Amino acid sequence: MREAFHDQLDSIFADLADVCGNVQQAVRLATQALLTGDAEKAEEVISADSVIDEATVRVEDNCFSLLSLQQPVAGDLRVIVSALRMVSELERMGDLSVHVAKIARLRVPAIAVPDQVRPTVARMAEVAEDMVARVAQIITERDVEAAIVLGRDDDEMDMLRRTSFSQLLSDDWEHGVEAAVDIALLGRYYERIADHAVSVGNRVVFVVTGQFPVSTEA
Repeated sequence: MREAFHDQLDSIFADLADVCGNVQQAVRLATQALLTGDAEKAEEVISADSVIDEATVRVEDNCFSLLSLQQPVAGDLRVIVSALRMVSELERMGDLSVHVAKIARLRVPAIAVPDQVRPTVARMAEVAEDMVARVAQIITERDVEAAIVLGRDDDEMDMLRRTSFSQLLSDDWEHGVEAAVDIALLGRYYERIADHAVSVGNRVVFVVTGQFPVSTEA
């Protein structure tokens, strides 16, 4: 009975990794739509959000089923509660990808990202997608060290966010208020995707060790 229960727990984590893969694809396609002005790709991301939502509901249902039927305690309870928190984070990451896609769609046939800030935004997107991909592996392998490294690597995203603000507030910004608002929002969306990725990684650490990583920030 206990072996079957732990198989179910492993299945929940496999499902979480699958959701993470869907989120990674959403981030990638949303970025492509953003940087190329591709309305079809933007619509694909927006439509596919329902797939992520349905997958997260299935994970939640499985978690609640285990809670009610198995009445887990101690470490097993920690795993299920953490899985519920993680699926919420992943769902939000999918929503943020949709926000990026909607900005892309709104500006078609133009491209929302001016050339002046394109390298910064493109790098933010690259970092966000990479962090999501690494989270999928962290979930699958329950890799504590990789999760801790992921938290440290979030510093690059914070730096890029500051850079984007400096660019849109500079005296040579010539793209108007509308573009400035877009860039401010995009920076926030990618930053939040990274933050949620770190949070999921931290919860994996909690599942394995029973403790959250200690912040190294001053």
